[in-house]
Amino acid sequence: MNLSTDTFAALAFLMFLTGVGIPIMAALNSGLGMQLESPGAACLVLMGVAAGLAGIIMLMTGGAPAAASFTFEDPVLYAGGAFFLFYILSITWAGPKMGIGNAVFFVLLGQLVAAAVIDHYGLWGAIKSEITVRRIIGILLMAAGVYLARKPPVALP
Repeated sequence: MNLSTDTFAALAFLMFLTGVGIPIMAALNSGLGMQLESPGAACLVLMGVAAGLAGIIMLMTGGAPAAASFTFEDPVLYAGGAFFLFYILSITWAGPKMGIGNAVFFVLLGQLVAAAVIDHYGLWGAIKSEITVRRIIGILLMAAGVYLARKPPVALP
């Protein structure tokens, strides 16, 4: 798939904004979890808000897919919801304990490794991009950067 430079730049900016949003979401939901004294309740609220907004976006951009589209030919594709819950619950619980920055930095490290494996094998429809020595060096440099940018643990009162 070849993208124009402008399209790639727009998508890169969108993904940058997505990256900006992840620690903001983590901090907000961690705060809600502390306020409610329940990471599970905070996750339920977040997912309810997300489901409502996703429904609105779906309706504004063409409506619901045909019921026949919801097949279980490849049931693993539905597991994204479980990973979403795992991330939200984990960051909501761990963020206040280790700091949002530390939590997100370790999430980023996991994302680097998983993304490289997914791309290498072209899993679940991803565009294939082999793991080369150059790519491994790049991932190691990014991992080192994540480690160096990590804040030391903060003692909670």
